[in-house]
Amino acid sequence: MERNVKMQRQEGAKVCLMSPEQLQKKFPWINTEGVALASYGLENEGWFDPWCLLQGLRRKLQSMGVLFCQGEVTRFISSSSHMETASGEQLTLKRIHEVHVKMDHSQEFQPVECAIVVNAAGAWSGQIAELAGVGNGPPGTMQGTKLPVEPRKRYVYLWHCPQGPGLEAPLVADPSGAYFRREGLGNNYVGSCSPTEEEEPDPGNLEVDYDFFQEKVWPRLAQRVPAFETLKVRSAWAGYYDYNTFDQNGVVGPHPLVVNMYFATGFSGHGLQQAPAVGRAVAEMVLEGHFQTINLSPFLFSRFYFGEKAQEHCIL
Repeated sequence: MERNVKMQRQEGAKVCLMSPEQLQKKFPWINTEGVALASYGLENEGWFDPWCLLQGLRRKLQSMGVLFCQGEVTRFISSSSHMETASGEQLTLKRIHEVHVKMDHSQEFQPVECAIVVNAAGAWSGQIAELAGVGNGPPGTMQGTKLPVEPRKRYVYLWHCPQGPGLEAPLVADPSGAYFRREGLGNNYVGSCSPTEEEEPDPGNLEVDYDFFQEKVWPRLAQRVPAFETLKVRSAWAGYYDYNTFDQNGVVGPHPLVVNMYFATGFSGHGLQQAPAVGRAVAEMVLEGHFQTINLSPFLFSRFYFGEKAQEHCIL
């Protein structure tokens, strides 16, 4: 934690370290048992509604002339060339020239020529990469290395607790993995925790497991905030992480073998926080020297023009 805070301060974040005594004094509702150190953001902290932010971005783009088209990517058409590495390994390089997109409410596909493909398909980006041939080679080779991103289902619960933390409560992330924050002004809170590998739920549906809250989340919350012993769950929902099984960090940049496919995926729950910076970084990478790029997901195909050059680029 000390190393993390040092790095954060070097990047301009106003963050302080607090001893258990300082933590208890500032937030009397926290049980500091087992806490050795805490970090606390002093400014520019908060939370936002992800759906509202997304819709705001979409409306702004539409006001600038962007056309959103719903469809499903079904196939990539590519050409191949071959090379040999310094160690003698034979590699096949692919370049995508055309994408087939099955439009909603239609049995036909739309062939779309492209110079650059941006895979920002979130939890389904691994499927898109596989369609493009990523990871289809022999195991243990570069050509057999898959994009390590898959859907992971996560629950979020909303509960009410009249004696819970007040308006000064920040978003709290506990060492146990549980987290929570206030939701509005009526002593409502949202939070959860991530399951272990053995507890991973079936991602084939978005049904909520309320027993998971009772058995795994609630005990951790009540241990850290004793007032939560009397909470009452009011609602819950489930959604998908684009989970990077390698290290839970984003995969950003070009693929070494599918040379005109760029990735912006695998953020494992941090995507919306990083999206503006990643979107700009990927746009800067792909726009240099190219006139057309395409943003793909199994359910969303979007492109738009800007400036005087009729260029197209990705959005997240």
